[in-house]
Amino acid sequence: MRKITTFIALAVISFTSIGCDRFLDIQPEGKVIPTTVDDYRKVLTSAYSKYPSHRALTALRTDEVNIDENTSDFISYREIAMWKDSNTDQATTEFPWVSFYSVVFYLNQIINEGSKTMAESPEKQQILAEAYALRAYTYFDMVNLYAKPYNSATASTDRGIPITLDIDLEQVLKPSTVQEVYSQVHADMAKAEGLMVEQKQATGINYRFSKAALLALEARTALYEGEWNKALSYSEQALAIKSDISNLNTVNTAPNHYASPESILALDNAFNSSVQNLSFASAELLSKYNSTTDKRFGLYFEKSGNKYKVIKGGSSDFRVSFRTSELYFIKSEALVKLNKPDEAKQELLKVLKNRYTPDGYVSVQNQVAPMNTAEFMNFILDERFREFAAEGQRWFDLRRANQKKITHTVNGQEYILQQNDVRYTIEYPMSAKKNNPNL
Repeated sequence: MRKITTFIALAVISFTSIGCDRFLDIQPEGKVIPTTVDDYRKVLTSAYSKYPSHRALTALRTDEVNIDENTSDFISYREIAMWKDSNTDQATTEFPWVSFYSVVFYLNQIINEGSKTMAESPEKQQILAEAYALRAYTYFDMVNLYAKPYNSATASTDRGIPITLDIDLEQVLKPSTVQEVYSQVHADMAKAEGLMVEQKQATGINYRFSKAALLALEARTALYEGEWNKALSYSEQALAIKSDISNLNTVNTAPNHYASPESILALDNAFNSSVQNLSFASAELLSKYNSTTDKRFGLYFEKSGNKYKVIKGGSSDFRVSFRTSELYFIKSEALVKLNKPDEAKQELLKVLKNRYTPDGYVSVQNQVAPMNTAEFMNFILDERFREFAAEGQRWFDLRRANQKKITHTVNGQEYILQQNDVRYTIEYPMSAKKNNPNL
């Protein structure tokens, strides 16, 4: 029976990237132990920097993009677009596993050791708050990649992902249930909330968690759990801290830019250059936009021959995890589910007023006004498709909404993800299963 020694060893080795020689000294108990606030900030920065680019990979499984067979990286990504998770070619890029747990290793080091060795100060509180928040986010992302969508009726028996809260090299890696993972996410968020000092982070260090980012995570978590009152409350609390919306009628910067007034947490490389270079926007995605009145179209896409490339990613300038627009979307969806359609419409229109030309916005208002609850819920999902294209949201929206049928053509052959297909849950990576039979 294999242990988690392999991935922890990798994480320990990666401490060399911190650039502080004394972090290389192995203590007798086999742990690398920083001591000061400055030391632990470096460890935390390393954890942030190693957060994996899994959201970019999920785009290849969605109806957002099609894969370009004429690129040199095609062989590495084609099987992702085919939804082939088992018996993959050795050249196929795997969804991250070890990298997630390497991040967790850093965070466990901060939480378990930093709480004892750092001198009491607001800086200590903030570092611990961020560590708890980032651990919550890590487990939230993992359970939504590798487990079924949250269902209160089955979560206590659905297989989730392993939870590790310490740095014991002899710890056995076994899956927890979906409910247990979500309970851990909530426990970490609660710890973070009690310690968080910074209400929001300045541009340039907004890859770090803040009170606004934590509330945004709590709002998204509640949304995925179908806890509508909580989703409403958390989104309102986050918007009380930051509510700016980028007006695309007056600015030419995509709202997912790290320096956008909407940015709350700019951590995820949600559409990295590798995925950008080997894909183009799907006909289905493009058809959702009014290219004349929707100001997002020109900021999100660029014509290349007879196709369109997605240009709202591809560099670290477009790192995005949470932004204010999502909070309005969450609030609107929660209000729909709470049978308050008029309020829901008003919340969403606050965003759309900044996305369409004045004439286009009037048209949208007229379209939305007569909608019943079901029609408006579908409209919200369509607008999420448009708004968050290539930001790593679509795969998770499809999972929690209708798990629709999707067809991809690869090398001239059709591959189909059926409605409610079991492949809407990604398998544990082959390397993880090989290294640990318990998985």
